[in-house]
Amino acid sequence: MQADTPRFNVKHKSQEITLGPERSPARSMLRATGLDDAALARPFIGVANLASDVTPCNFHLGRLATKVKQGVREARGTPFEFGTITVSDGISMGTEGMKASLVSREVIADSIELVSMAEWFDGLITVAGCDKNMPGCIMAMARLNIPSIFVYGGTILPGRFRGRDVNIQDVFEAVGAHSQGKMSDADLDELERVACPGEGSCAGLFTANTMSSAIEALGMSLPGDASIPAVDPRKMEECQRVGEAMLHLLELGIMPRDILTRKAFENAIAVAVAMGGSTNAVLHLLAISREAEVPLDIDDFDYISRNTPYIADMRPGGKYVMADLDKVGGVPQVMKRLLDAGLLYGDALTVTGKTVRENLESLEVIDGKGVVYSVASPLSTSGSLVILKGNLAPEGAVIKVAGNHDLYHKGPARVFDREQDAFQAVKKSEIKSGDVVVIRYEGPKGGPGMREMLAVTAAIVGQGLGDDVVLITDGRFSGATHGPMVGHVAPEAAVGGPIAALKDGDIITLDIPNRLLEVDLSDSELQERLRASVPPPPTHTTGALGKYAKLVSSASAGAVTT
Repeated sequence: MQADTPRFNVKHKSQEITLGPERSPARSMLRATGLDDAALARPFIGVANLASDVTPCNFHLGRLATKVKQGVREARGTPFEFGTITVSDGISMGTEGMKASLVSREVIADSIELVSMAEWFDGLITVAGCDKNMPGCIMAMARLNIPSIFVYGGTILPGRFRGRDVNIQDVFEAVGAHSQGKMSDADLDELERVACPGEGSCAGLFTANTMSSAIEALGMSLPGDASIPAVDPRKMEECQRVGEAMLHLLELGIMPRDILTRKAFENAIAVAVAMGGSTNAVLHLLAISREAEVPLDIDDFDYISRNTPYIADMRPGGKYVMADLDKVGGVPQVMKRLLDAGLLYGDALTVTGKTVRENLESLEVIDGKGVVYSVASPLSTSGSLVILKGNLAPEGAVIKVAGNHDLYHKGPARVFDREQDAFQAVKKSEIKSGDVVVIRYEGPKGGPGMREMLAVTAAIVGQGLGDDVVLITDGRFSGATHGPMVGHVAPEAAVGGPIAALKDGDIITLDIPNRLLEVDLSDSELQERLRASVPPPPTHTTGALGKYAKLVSSASAGAVTT
C-alpha cells in the first residue's frame, strides 16, 4: 500500500456513534465533554497515556500526551486521552511485586483494546515508557487493527558518580559489591542518589530501549523515536508531529497488520540482535506476532542472530547508553548499515506511509564514534541472542551472549525453588566459582508472572563471579543483566519441565557453539525424578495473578493469555 492510495474513510469507526438520529444520546454525552459539531465531524483519535508517578520512565508522559493531542487537533482530528496501568520493574525487582510485571503487559493490552473498541476510535496513538508498556501497546494495536502510531517517552540520561557515567545497572551491581565489603555504606548511598538523574526509561540497552528500538524497526513509530532522551526538546517536537502523521496514516488507510508482517518482525529481530538487545525481546516479539497472526517461532531468533553482525557497543555488555547512540544518529544509523548490507527488508511498510528503504534513503551513514560499528568490521560476526535446547529445555531457552559465542561451561547445580532463596545464598557467599545456579518455579505459571532476576544476577556480577557462575531459570532476566545467564527455560518447572527434576550436584552443561543446555542424566532418570517430584504449593490462586496462572502459555510461545 503506497502513498497514492485513494483517500480512506477517516471516520470508518466513529461514524457508528456520531451519525443518525439514533445516536443522539451518544452525541449528547460527547457534547458534555466540550465537543462541538466540527469536533464531532472529525476523525476520533484515541491517545493512550501511560503516565504514572510510580516510575521515572512514565511520570513525564502527561506532558507528552498533551503535545500529541495538540498535534492531532492541528491536523484536524479529535483526540481522546485515556489512561492505563504501569508497573515499575526497577522498583519491584527482587520482591514479590515483580510477579506483577509481565502480567501488566496483558492488562495494558486488554485495557487499550477495550477502550478503543468501546469508544469507536478511528485511530490510536500510544505514549508509553516502562518495559511492559511497549509490547502491551503494540499487542493492542495488532488486535484492534486501526491506524496506530507508537510514541516512546524516551530514555533517561546517565548519572555521574566519581567522574564516570552511571545508571541503575550500576546500583544493582553495587549491592553485590557492598555485600562483600567492596563498597561502603556511604559510597552505595552516594551512588543511589545520582544514578537516576530525572525522567526517562533506564539508560542502557535494557528492555525499554530494546523494545523502543524493535518497535521503530517494526515500522510502528516515527523514524528516530527510539533514542531521543526524555528531556530533549526534540521529543516534544516529535509529539507535535505525530498528530499530522496520524491523520496522514488514517487517510491512507494503513492498518497495523499492513505493517506488522513477517518481514517487519525479521527486521525487528535483526536490529535487536545487532544492538545487543534484551532477552525480553524474544518474549515480547513472539507475543506481538501472535496478536498480529504472523507465524514466528523461537528458533527464528537464533537463525537471524547467527546471520546478523553485532554492531552497537551498548550497555549492559558494552560501554554506551541510549543517549550516546542518539548522538550518533540513533536507531536509523543501525538500520541504515544493516539495510545497505542486505540484512533488512527495505520494502517493509511503516507508519510514515513509506517503506523502510524510503525512510532511510536520504540518511547518510556517519562516524559511529565507537558506539556503532560498520557491518564490515563488527564487534562480532553474529548477533547477541542465542536459543538453546537440550534435555533441560526441550522447548528452548534464551541467553544473551553479546559477542561471546564460544562460551562453554560445565558445573554442579545449586538448586533453588524461589528467587529470594537464591539471592540470600549469593549474599552469604554460598555460591562458588564454577557453580550453576538454578532458580525454578518462577515461570509464567509457576511464579506466577515470570519474575526478572536482576537482583540475583547483579549481585553475582557485583561479587566478581559474573564470568564464572552460570544461572539458569524458567523466569526472566532484566535487560540490564549480562553474563552467562540463561532464562525462559521451557517447559517450566510448574508444568513438569525437566528443570523440576534437578538436584544439587547434578552436572549441567552450557554449550553456546552447539546451542545446548543439558544435565548429565539419562532420559529414564529424568523421567523417574519428574514422576517423583512434588511442586511447591502455588503462591497465588486468586485475583489477577491467579487468573494469569490459569491462562498463560509457555515462555517459548511468548507467555500470552490469548
